[in-house]
This record gives sequence, structure tokens and C-alpha cells, in this order.
Amino acid sequence: MPLPEWVPIREDLRGYEPYGAPQLPDLISLNVNENPYAPSEAVADDIAAAVRAAALGLNRYPDREATELRERLAQYLGHDLTGDHVWAANGSNEVMLQILQAFGGPGRTAVSFAPTYSMYPEYARDTHTRWVAGRRADDFTVDPQAAVELIKAEQPDVVLLTSPNNPTGTALPLATVEAVLDVAPGVVVVDEAYAEFRRAGTPTALELLDTHPRLLVTRTMSKAFALAGGRVGYVAADPAVIDALRIVRLPYHLSAVTQAAATAALAHADELLAQVDALREARDELAAWLAGRGYDVAESDANFVLFGRFADRHAVWQGLVDRGVLIRETGPEGWLRVSVGTPEEMDAFYTALMEVDPR
Repeated sequence: MPLPEWVPIREDLRGYEPYGAPQLPDLISLNVNENPYAPSEAVADDIAAAVRAAALGLNRYPDREATELRERLAQYLGHDLTGDHVWAANGSNEVMLQILQAFGGPGRTAVSFAPTYSMYPEYARDTHTRWVAGRRADDFTVDPQAAVELIKAEQPDVVLLTSPNNPTGTALPLATVEAVLDVAPGVVVVDEAYAEFRRAGTPTALELLDTHPRLLVTRTMSKAFALAGGRVGYVAADPAVIDALRIVRLPYHLSAVTQAAATAALAHADELLAQVDALREARDELAAWLAGRGYDVAESDANFVLFGRFADRHAVWQGLVDRGVLIRETGPEGWLRVSVGTPEEMDAFYTALMEVDPR
């Protein structure tokens, strides 16, 4: 409901609604790009033991620098990174907000390329950062020349690139990232929330960190690590850039419980990531099935597929909901996005879509 006039909210926020995808109980949830495979009993037991140990010290504040967690994340990422190169927060959402707090703000500009993650302009709005959205090509790639021209014209303090991109699944060649880095006057952020799902041979921007000190690469444990409920995101960058983020972080922003759970999960990285290959295979099968039925399908390196085009996408979305399957009405007009689920969940989606949109 709209806020009543007597609520003295900032005028630039009046009329907005809280961000969030629909949460509808008792439906097959294929709308928020979660990992459909829960942690095993053994992983859950170790997380529970770590949380219990942390609980015995909850009368004390947590390590405000999350030192152990940052070291473990650096070890996971490799590329000769140390804990000083990594910062962690409550999901990559908080990391992104901290980046805009530190490097954006009044009189500053952030640039990205739409369609992309719908929270980016909200981070800019909340930090009073001017927002400029360039356009992706028809195949959802970023044209390097167009990107360079836009950055030269706007002189942004923050450039947000996404690889793989949400909601399209499109990965960026490192040459495109480098072309942006060569002309960007401020920081360049490559959001790699879905990096673990990229196809073999698709590069990571982590390869560029040692030669580009203004580059930040963000990741999350929500997707491939099946830890969406744990709320842990992180960023890798030059230690001086990490120190800049530490200036704007809230005191004790990452709870002892969160740090303990994430650190325990990282000890089981191999097991938690074991389903990634299966999800990649299921994604490719999903894309091929949709294309075989005549849909336009965006090439995806993530754990979801964007497909279309529909004259009335909401009617299709509602028809799927009526059949117990929840996907996401997002992206360009006429397109829908479906996350990769278990084989049983995908069979339910296939059946429901054929009933709603027979072709």
C-alpha cells in the first residue's frame, strides 16, 4: 500500500515499493535463481556445530573485520589473493550498497548497461548517485565501442558490469571488461554472482585484478554454495579499495553466527559445489527445449534462462502460477525468466508451460 502523506519519508522515495520477487507458498519456486539442492545433513551438522560454538560467545561483539572468513574466501578464489584483498557482507547486495556509498554519492555518477539487475538503480537512488543506463545489444551483449563512448561521455565514478548478467545470463569477454577499465575514470565493478555456473572456457574478471587496481569483482555464497539463507556476499579488490569499503561499513555488520556458518560452509566447498555441473547441464537442456518449441532464448552462463517472446507475458506467468509453478516476470517486455530446478521441478515447468502456451 502507498505510504500515507503524514509519513515524512524523503520525497524522492515516496511512491516506491520495497524490492522483492513474489514469495508464494506451496508453489514450485523457479523465480529467484536459488540452488535447488539443499546442503547435506553432514554439512548442516558442521554448520550447526560452528553456530553453536559462536552462540556461546554471543554476549561479545563479533570480529568486525571477519578476518577468518575473509581468509577462507581468498583461499577459495585463488589468484594469489589474501584476506586483505577480500571484503564480506550480508549478501552481495550489501557489498554493492557499500561500493556506492564509498565511490558514489551526491554529484557522482554510476553507469551500467540495461537490461541488467534491477537493484542497481536502487543502490544509486539510495546513495544519491546519478544513474545512467546504457543499452545492451539485441543479443544482450555489451558492445565494447558503445560502452567506451558512453563512459567517455559520462565520466562515471562507478561502472557496474555483470557477468553472467541477470536477468539475461550473458557473460562478458575479458576484452570488454578491459576496454571499460582502460577509459573508466573511477572504479569498475564486475558482478559475478553466478560465476560458478559459467560454461567451460568463460573467463572470470579475477584474472585482471593484479593489473587493474580500480577493479572490484563481487561474488556471493547464495547461489552455487546453496547458502541463500545465510546472506553472505563478498568482493575481491586491491587492499586499498577494500579499506575504502571498510570506512562505510556499519560497526559489527556481519554477525558472529553468519561468519561461523559461512566459514563452516567453505570447509565443504567441494561438496556444496558438486551440483554445479548438473545444474549447468540442466540449464543447457532447458535452453534447448525452449528453443525447440520456438521460443527466443538468451544464451546463458548462469543457473537460469530468459525466454520469450510473449504478447502478454503476465498471462503466461499467471497461467504457470495457476498450475503451481512460479517463475519471474522480469527483463525486457515480452520475456520471462526461469531458474533451473531439480529434474522433478523442471518436468513440472515443462508440463505447465505446454498447457499455458501450446505451440
